[in-house]
Amino acid sequence: MRNPRIYLAQSFNVGDTVLLSDDAFGHVVRVLRLNNGDAITLFNGTNKEFQATLTEVSKKRASALIISEQLISNESPLNIHLGQGISRGDRMDFTLQKSVELGVNTITPLFTERCGVKLSGERLAKKLEQWQKIVISACEQSGRCQVPEVRAPISLADWLTQETNALKINLHPKAEHSIMTLPVESTRVRLLIGPEGGLSDEEITSAQASGYTDVLLGPRVLRTETAALTAITALQCRFGDL
Repeated sequence: MRNPRIYLAQSFNVGDTVLLSDDAFGHVVRVLRLNNGDAITLFNGTNKEFQATLTEVSKKRASALIISEQLISNESPLNIHLGQGISRGDRMDFTLQKSVELGVNTITPLFTERCGVKLSGERLAKKLEQWQKIVISACEQSGRCQVPEVRAPISLADWLTQETNALKINLHPKAEHSIMTLPVESTRVRLLIGPEGGLSDEEITSAQASGYTDVLLGPRVLRTETAALTAITALQCRFGDL
């Protein structure tokens, strides 16, 4: 029988009985139809997995008894902070999901000149919650135990002024270097990806002035979601664990 991986945002130890969250209960009991005695795997954002058994399953709630724990070492040695121009529809969701599978550590959605999405107030809060749930689901599926953070969206101008000692990279169709030929080694990268239509000339100039290195992803024009995933893959090949 399937042993689903479930994220719970709380601390627990072997021998504890923990109450499943509403989201976890809905997935494990309502969708997968698991019951008392069935096995599940829990994680809570540390570098451990916890084997557990379902108990006290009812129509509205369920608990899990923690039986054992195991250290998991599948995080990349490369730390990637993705600054992603907010895109329309499912493109943003897809980018977040797949970037987590590829090992990204932090994601900051960016408002840019060509960003066609308007978010504020309650709508912004709901969207941020949705994005974080997508990230958690991607961790459950991919075997990651440490959950990347989706930070509150900010303007590109604010992103560019943030202090960092990471290698700063921006995609540009006329760049001198590809990711694979960058002359520097790095364990931390800030990767800037524009929305549909890319960054404007002024935004590219601002990124250059802020210390971002232009890199090339080949001779073809890539959609925003393709560009992000291709760049992350290349970075993991160059500096990480692919």
